[in-house]
Amino acid sequence: MTGEGGGRAGLRARLSGPVLSVWAKHDREGDGWLPLWRHMEDCAAVAGRLWDEWLPLSVRRLIAGGLPGGQADARRLVVWLAGVHDIGKATPAFACQVDELAQVMRGHGLEMRSREAMGADRRFAPHGLAGQVLLGWWLEERHGWTVKQAGQFTVVVGGHHGVPPEHGQIQALERHPDLLRAQGASGVLWKQVQDELLEACAQEFGVVERLAAWKLVKLSQPVQVLLSAVVIVCDWIASNSDLFPYFPQDVPRTGTERMAAAWRALDLPGPWRAQEPAGDVAELFASRFDLPAGARARPVQEAAVALAREMDEPGLMVIEAPMGEGKTEAALAVAEIFATRSGAGGVFFALPTMATGNAMFPRLLHWLDRLPTPPAARYSVLLAHSKAALNDDFVDLMGGGRRIAEVDVDGHATQQWRPSDPGRAAAAELVAHAWLRGRKKAMLSSFVAGTIDQLLFAGLKSRHLVLRHLAIAGKVVVIDEAHAYDTYMSVYLDRVLSWLGAYRVPVVVLSATLPAGRRRQLAEAYAGKAASATKAPFDAVARAGDYPLLTTVRPGGAPLMRRPAGSGRSTDVEVERLDDDVNVLADRLERELVQGGCVLVVRNTVRRVLQAAAVLRERFGQENVTVAHSCFVDVDRAEKDAALLTRFGPPTAKTDRPQTAHIVVASQVAEQSLDVDFDLLVTDLAPVDLLLQRMGRLHRHLRGGHQQTERPEQLRQARCLLTGVDWNTPVPAPVRGSLAVYGAHALLRSAAVLLPHLDGGRQRPVRLPADISPLVQHAYADTVDAPAGWEEALEAARTRHEEHRADQAERAATFRLDAAARPGRPLFGWVAAGVGDADDTRQGRAQVRDSRESLEVVVVQRRADGTLATLPWLKPDRKGRPLAGLPLPTDQVPTTLAARAAASCGLRLPIQFSYADVMDQAIDELEELYIPAWQVKDSHWLAGQLILPLDEDCQTRLAGFILRYSPSDGLEVTRA
Repeated sequence: MTGEGGGRAGLRARLSGPVLSVWAKHDREGDGWLPLWRHMEDCAAVAGRLWDEWLPLSVRRLIAGGLPGGQADARRLVVWLAGVHDIGKATPAFACQVDELAQVMRGHGLEMRSREAMGADRRFAPHGLAGQVLLGWWLEERHGWTVKQAGQFTVVVGGHHGVPPEHGQIQALERHPDLLRAQGASGVLWKQVQDELLEACAQEFGVVERLAAWKLVKLSQPVQVLLSAVVIVCDWIASNSDLFPYFPQDVPRTGTERMAAAWRALDLPGPWRAQEPAGDVAELFASRFDLPAGARARPVQEAAVALAREMDEPGLMVIEAPMGEGKTEAALAVAEIFATRSGAGGVFFALPTMATGNAMFPRLLHWLDRLPTPPAARYSVLLAHSKAALNDDFVDLMGGGRRIAEVDVDGHATQQWRPSDPGRAAAAELVAHAWLRGRKKAMLSSFVAGTIDQLLFAGLKSRHLVLRHLAIAGKVVVIDEAHAYDTYMSVYLDRVLSWLGAYRVPVVVLSATLPAGRRRQLAEAYAGKAASATKAPFDAVARAGDYPLLTTVRPGGAPLMRRPAGSGRSTDVEVERLDDDVNVLADRLERELVQGGCVLVVRNTVRRVLQAAAVLRERFGQENVTVAHSCFVDVDRAEKDAALLTRFGPPTAKTDRPQTAHIVVASQVAEQSLDVDFDLLVTDLAPVDLLLQRMGRLHRHLRGGHQQTERPEQLRQARCLLTGVDWNTPVPAPVRGSLAVYGAHALLRSAAVLLPHLDGGRQRPVRLPADISPLVQHAYADTVDAPAGWEEALEAARTRHEEHRADQAERAATFRLDAAARPGRPLFGWVAAGVGDADDTRQGRAQVRDSRESLEVVVVQRRADGTLATLPWLKPDRKGRPLAGLPLPTDQVPTTLAARAAASCGLRLPIQFSYADVMDQAIDELEELYIPAWQVKDSHWLAGQLILPLDEDCQTRLAGFILRYSPSDGLEVTRA
């Protein structure tokens, strides 16, 4: 058995004339066709190559673990299932679809009704389901399998179009046997043809002698999922007529020659084969992360690496440590060790938002550049979110000038990037492979940075879910900002963790502010039901108040904890109440900034951001106040983030920190992902974990040594002014916008635990990082000591909060994937009653986030003469080509440069447009500017987009609102 369909003779030599006449594929635009035996042989050959050269070792081990013959058995099984997956095409229900090919089959005695005569009955026999039934009958009749034994194998055939069949579909088909084997004497020949094909495949692919042993196997559902996914990948590759030409265009050659040519043309990058990092932690971090001279790894990083090396088996590691302690670097170092020991073939780094994904992507590339690699190594890389094509780093990797080769199916490549240090060994070539693009295949890339949605989709019942599972089953998964996910998202995350544990996928979870109860839930979900039933070890995880803290658990095991020392870096933050009045804020800042300084003002809503910025600009000048929030077009948002890093980032030669007073007024975008440092913080009241994240932007870096002598003298003591609350009522009353975003319960609990720290010198300051865990655990504990007079308000808020959480959990469970069932149970109905396709669109993201569906538009400008153009302030691209004011003709497809420039100005409209009646009206108005010339394949940048044209004053009206936009303030919405 060769695994490539060649054998000594190949399938064709084993088959009779009627079988050779059965067709599998037909070129609708020509006379090309492919016989079924040829496609079977092609698929089996692809399976062998994927097993040998593409599937990560961890995936191969998991499949092999359920079979008596180990890896050899697993390879045979994959090749055989790929070979027989289209046996359902050898049926009247399928063959009747192309008259001329059906007529050839009739000439060999395979009678069938015409497609028209079969009519609607054909819907009972899709060829995947038909193949599942035929393979099951063959196993039962020829090899003595029971229905139950066969189902766990045949479901792979039945589900190869993305959805495993349901029991009702199977029963309905069995009531229409004429769709599978016709009626009368011809039915006997149909059965002979089907059996002959299955017998030939069993012989050719070397499984005849293994079927008796496999009959006793109980395949786990994770193994069934992986087998199904591999067969789908095989089918998609083998169905590509550029790789596997149809007859009669195909030149005569053996199956081995045909496969070799196709594999060379496809040129898929192989999996990462990680090498265990040698030496001590200091050497590892110096080689991977370019630590400055004299710097050393922090205690949390050292402990994480040491613990990863000590673990009997890679599993889940939760790293809780303060902001700025290098958790990302620790996760990547642990990923190397976990990948080496598990056989994982890549890394998926999951982050809360597109912005955090964009920020992480260059860091991932930087790390990849420094990994030790074997000669000629090639890895596939992906930025996984819906706007990745607008990210310059990723675009560079897709064939621009930086580091990646864009490979199409003809095998041609462009622009290999070389490491910047010529004295170091060559880094691996990173490939944005053309075949690994698109919604269903992209996550199969080896190294991925993307939004958490891409991971949560693995817990959502949807088509081709098996491919998403294959993608994560072969990687180390890193989940950043684990505290950022609400109950709705956590329902999906916990279910995904249970499957990751079943796949034995190593997982690293990062958080600076993780409630202990949530820590326990994560560990229990990953460990599985059997392990979590032993409550005592998990109770200890929920009680642990140490900080920093490392928690590990392996699948089916009990958790372990390590308590590394802190880094010694500490900041005392004095917290004061500030009345919620913008003029009071302005007066205070005038006093604080006499000697200059950089202030961060964080508001909980965009409206409050803009209100505060307007008043502060009157006092301090337009040039001394910067606005940052989520309602900027994409390109402006990216420029804002870059400018903030340049002006307020770590002290380096590239940092251009303002020398005079400067104020940044921001929404929650300043909480995470940006390594920025301010002298003074003013913030709206928020949940305490988010407040601590905001405080992490305060005195984040040393400026002038321990005494911070490079800061203005009166700002060398870190201080946080807490506002967004009426402090003069018996119970603090948060402003309406904050209540809408966070709810009263989280805000009042936050205020309650901060009371002992309020009002600067009269109370104890918040000590970072020492107070992080106590404050978070106290705020999220089951009970709280209510301040006098707060009891009734807190209890009412708690009741509403619990009702909301229960509602979130119930709604999230509607389309949530079930946990893995017992071994041997087929995947029948695995994604029944699902959502259809899962995707990273606004509708798709709403499936795994408890948020209203939002409207996204592309913002352009309508000139006085009525023509459309790109926005007038866009900066030139990296090649110096102007992007501002490019014409967008409506009678033809715009130039690629203009279309991409326009697409980079995507904007998500705020919550006012998420209510059903307003959204419907807005869509109706936006669709009035429907441009047929843009709705073509060549205009993929703009096709299907809602276009929002601003007038020359950058204003417009939409659904009863006035919209104003500026590159300095973003979008401002007021009622008309």
